[in-house]
Amino acid sequence: MKEGTIIRMVDRVEQSHKILDSLRLENDLYVASASSDYSYVWLRDSFYEVLPYLKSDCDRYEKTYWAILDILNKYSWKFDPCAFGKPQYTHEYIHPRYQTNGEESPLEWGNCQHDAIGAILFGIAKGLDNEKEIIRSKQDSDTVQNMIFYLNMVRYWEDPDNGMWEENREMHASSLGACVAGLKAAKEYWTVSDVLIKRGEEALAKLLPFESPSKKFDLAQLSLIYPYKVVDNETAWQILIGIENHLLRDKGVIRYKSDSYYNSKDPDNRYSDPNFYVGKEAEWTFGLPWLALAHMRLGSYNEAEDYIKKTEEVMLEDGSLPELYFANSDQYNGNTPLGWSNAMYILAKEELDKSIRDTEFRKSLIFA
Repeated sequence: MKEGTIIRMVDRVEQSHKILDSLRLENDLYVASASSDYSYVWLRDSFYEVLPYLKSDCDRYEKTYWAILDILNKYSWKFDPCAFGKPQYTHEYIHPRYQTNGEESPLEWGNCQHDAIGAILFGIAKGLDNEKEIIRSKQDSDTVQNMIFYLNMVRYWEDPDNGMWEENREMHASSLGACVAGLKAAKEYWTVSDVLIKRGEEALAKLLPFESPSKKFDLAQLSLIYPYKVVDNETAWQILIGIENHLLRDKGVIRYKSDSYYNSKDPDNRYSDPNFYVGKEAEWTFGLPWLALAHMRLGSYNEAEDYIKKTEEVMLEDGSLPELYFANSDQYNGNTPLGWSNAMYILAKEELDKSIRDTEFRKSLIFA
């Protein structure tokens, strides 16, 4: 490999960090993208956008979670209906999206997203595992405990949710996995019933190796492998191979077959027969580094390196990764850069570089 190529690859990681910084608000929350459509704060996107700083010396990680806890503290009334039973109305669920000032989005659409709650629980607990001082007060601690109670009261193990893609409510393996992982991680610091975890694991086992009753293969399933690690290696391989065989495309990974979002056959109408959209699904860029991370979790580093190279091939000149490319096209949509995509690239590239350094160090010991 030429020296100039190595420098350029390092620059891509640095530039990706700069892109994340550009999406970071003064209140330490992250917008999903600089586009007008995505200039909101999603709990899920924030979880992924700040994940590259979990083990770093900077304070970005804890500051983002302080801001998220401020939001949850502010809307703590949403936990109250759950004390008496399951939410009956959409607005009673914890909202997954907020305005840049931390105010809840006034729009209702797919508000029931249990995976976002599981993600935040997981992120807080993993931060504590890495000595991040996330919990500032008893109120913060009580809010996290209430999030655990919330998952119990909504009966997440049998409550169909809108899932990662904020669409029709059904049982999703990716949502169940996020909740199980979040509860397991939080159990080290808060009160979590073993039954609450077991119910989720049993519900998850009924769906695996598929995502939901309507979708066998779904990009969201990669979260079960990374970062949550809630499936064994055999199941992880089933998921991974299924996604590669059915969803992998040249410039990314489609979310699922017949996905109508930014579908090049009919980008403005999302209400046709699902079969109408097959073959023209948008290709999501963060699927490539996500596949790399999944392969590294399973020990296949050569494949991971290939996916990282594919990610770099679809990067724009400034290092930005679009949300998606239209099917079989060099055209990408306006949600560029997508913070989630650049964050996944950083995580994958830094993990691969670490493995290379570790391998070279072990070789140096053997041949010293």
